[in-house]
Amino acid sequence: MIGSDTTDGVPAQRGSDPADGPHSLLHATLRRGRFAVTAEIGPPRSASIEPIRRKARLLRDWIDAANVTDSQSAVARLGSLAGSVAAMQEGVEPVMQLQCRDRNRIALQSDLLSGAALGVPNVLLLTGDHPRFGDHPDAKPVFDLDSIQLIWTARMLRDQRKLLSGRDLSTPPRYLIGAVENPFAPPLRFRAERLGKKIAAGAQFVQTQFIFDVAIFAQWMADVRALGLDTRCWVLAGVGPVKSLRAIEHMRSEVPGMYVPDEVIRRLRGVPSDRVAQEGINLCAEIIQQVREIPGVAGVHVMAFSWEEAIPEILERAGIGRRSQAEAATSSTTNAIGAR
Repeated sequence: MIGSDTTDGVPAQRGSDPADGPHSLLHATLRRGRFAVTAEIGPPRSASIEPIRRKARLLRDWIDAANVTDSQSAVARLGSLAGSVAAMQEGVEPVMQLQCRDRNRIALQSDLLSGAALGVPNVLLLTGDHPRFGDHPDAKPVFDLDSIQLIWTARMLRDQRKLLSGRDLSTPPRYLIGAVENPFAPPLRFRAERLGKKIAAGAQFVQTQFIFDVAIFAQWMADVRALGLDTRCWVLAGVGPVKSLRAIEHMRSEVPGMYVPDEVIRRLRGVPSDRVAQEGINLCAEIIQQVREIPGVAGVHVMAFSWEEAIPEILERAGIGRRSQAEAATSSTTNAIGAR
């Protein structure tokens, strides 16, 4: 589940990365114009990478890359960097999430360099949920930088070969830079402009919050296109299945930035309790089909936290099958792009 991203900040278009790109399989897929699919792998509350490995094996034939979350919802878990390395060991390209809540600028830059040094080819940078939403509500929040400043920092490390201190890097990182956006956060008319700030800072792709109202998302995409942002950043529409009525009520009332319209609640309540999960899968597949028809949408980001086994069925129902052998071969070749 994409975390909140609530702090504004500063000023890359798709082609702003160095000319020797693409940096990753995901980058190559987006540049080719193939509809991209990313998913999300949530690390465990455990000092074990086996859950990451298991989820990666389940998803690797279906997706172009997998986000490894960074203590999402302000809940302490195995770190995103460790999870990203575990995903790579199972043949899944990671998107390492990194948020500002728990780290100052020294630690953030260190993690960006560490991920790149270990071969992580994509990063997703966000502000992060406040600790009061998680399991350590008394934890001291940091927020030394906000998401836009962190995006700008990652771009400077990569393109200018410099730390925020001004000191030079002997070996710069190579990665595709991602951001998050919530098309449903008020005031709606400014959400596309906010994406523009992130693109100006260096974001090359964006993953959105869960979409349950396609009409609002379509209007946001119209605003994005009107500003020409769809030609400067790849938009991956955030979707996910609902497993139970309890889950959707939690998302609606407890998850910051989530918008669930009444008709979705009515639809899920209108089926027998033992059919809610299947109806949630059907709804997710329908939303994927609808957003795929919206101009400017470059792919989908499927969030099925603790229900990753539903993702293959969702993609099949949406008309997105597993990658062909040719694409798998291309993936293996392109993965070598990230070698340092």
